[in-house]
Amino acid sequence: MNLVLTVLEIVAPVFLLATIGYIWVRMGVEYKVEFVTRLAMTLSVPCLIFTALMRTEIDPVALTTLSLAAAVGYGVLTAVTAIALWVFRLDMRTYLAPLIYGNTGNLGLPLAMFAFGEAGLGYAVIVFAIMALWNFTFGIWVVSGGGSVLRALREPLLWGTILGGIFLWQGWETPRFLTNTLELVGQIAIPIMLITLGVAVARLTPGRMVLAVGLSALKLVLCVGIAWGVGTFFKLEPVALAVLILQISTPVAVTSYLLAEKYGADAQAVAGLVVASTLMSVAAIPVLLAILL
Repeated sequence: MNLVLTVLEIVAPVFLLATIGYIWVRMGVEYKVEFVTRLAMTLSVPCLIFTALMRTEIDPVALTTLSLAAAVGYGVLTAVTAIALWVFRLDMRTYLAPLIYGNTGNLGLPLAMFAFGEAGLGYAVIVFAIMALWNFTFGIWVVSGGGSVLRALREPLLWGTILGGIFLWQGWETPRFLTNTLELVGQIAIPIMLITLGVAVARLTPGRMVLAVGLSALKLVLCVGIAWGVGTFFKLEPVALAVLILQISTPVAVTSYLLAEKYGADAQAVAGLVVASTLMSVAAIPVLLAILL
């Protein structure tokens, strides 16, 4: 019973905030997703990542090991997913990126923080940064059908991660007034991302739901299995292993839908994946947390 209550305490704030966004849209109230997303991704999330890394007390060696594990995990997941799509003769441009990149920002960061505290958040931002780097290079290259892989260099969250890593490595800290300011800006990120997730889901029009449900189930199984195997291979300590599994196993990100829309992939098919995998996560995440805690 205590375990059930613990899991509910962790999961409830996440889904309640997303529900607020969902209800907000259904009531017909205006919500500018583009502005809010830009605010979060260019300002608030980079500040959150920078301060979380700078102030973390996690051993830098452990963070390095987790970074390698996350990179290998996403690499293996990419290869296995690509093979599966080739076997089932599904469009790589449409399905590969969404099945690789989960909602590690909107959902993974708050879940890690609620479940494992500041240490969990420190680990989670590392996995988030690895995912973002891979998404904004290889992911965009796949969805767009080619082109530059240097988009990540223009992403503030990448530089927030790099600077945070440098400050962590050197043991530096910003002046207290600046740290307080950055922390305040960073604190916007988690609630606003969760509300925006609910808004985005409310506005999606899912397509081909039977296929979407099947692929979402396949994604969940592959992600949990690969993350668990890679984390065990790298001998991650329990919290780091749990965060790696949790982050890689998050449902399809709304960002995947936006990128498909922008670059001409099958956006409705991706919308179906977002809805199906997000709804599936309502049941899957509590079960996963119960196992990991």
